[in-house]
Amino acid sequence: MTSNLQVFATKTFARWMRKNKVSKEDLLDATQEMVNGLIDADLGGYVVKKRVALHGRGKSSGARTIVATKFGVRWFFLFGFEKNERSNIDSDELKSLQQLALTLLSFDASQLTTAVNAGQLIELNGDM
Repeated sequence: MTSNLQVFATKTFARWMRKNKVSKEDLLDATQEMVNGLIDADLGGYVVKKRVALHGRGKSSGARTIVATKFGVRWFFLFGFEKNERSNIDSDELKSLQQLALTLLSFDASQLTTAVNAGQLIELNGDM
């Protein structure tokens, strides 16, 4: 993993991670794949979809994650769902996630620190 990457999960996404037994390492590996250009869909508005394997299953029958990024240093995991729960997000959800992406990607270092300290964002790699 490139050491200068900052990878975060929203509080809601972190709860989904625990429920579905998705590890920080799984998400850091997925982030590195995205850095290398391996995304599953560019949904527009700095939002991409990335498959993540769930324990005991491969990526194709695993989970989908929605990530905010400008393909730079900061990556925010916003939303996750299992493929067997739903096929995709709807247009209203996408618009909300794109708005959240714009907000998070505009944060400066002090705003990120405040959000982490308040428990609204969870650092996945601790490189801040």
